Amino acid sequence: MGNQKVFSMKFSKIYPLLVAKAEKKNRTKQEVDEIIYWLTGYDNAGLEKQLCSDVDYETFFREAPQINPNCALIKGSICGYRVEEIQDPSMQKIRYLDKLIDELAKGKPLNKILRE
Repeated sequence: MGNQKVFSMKFSKIYPLLVAKAEKKNRTKQEVDEIIYWLTGYDNAGLEKQLCSDVDYETFFREAPQINPNCALIKGSICGYRVEEIQDPSMQKIRYLDKLIDELAKGKPLNKILRE
C-alpha cells in the first residue's frame, strides 16, 4: 500500500479497527486510548476532537501535541518493515502506533508497551 493511500485514510475509520483488534484479544478501548495518549500527547478531549474532525491519518500525527521522545525505543517489524528503519517520519509514526497496538493484542503488559 502506498504512503499517500495510508496517509489519506480517515483516522475516524482506523480508530475503531484499532479498538476492535484490542478487544478481540480481551484488551480495552481505554488501553488503546492510553497508548494513543502516550505516543501523541493527545488527551481525551484532543482525541475526540480529531475523531469528530474526520482528519486523515497524516494530519492526525502532524497535529499531535507532543510525539513521545521514547518512541525511539519502539523496535521490531510491522507489515514487513522494521519500524526503526522507516525513513518517512509520518509513516514511521503510523507504524509505531500499529506496533504498539499489536503488542497490546499479543498480551504485553501496558507498562512495557509504554516503554516504562
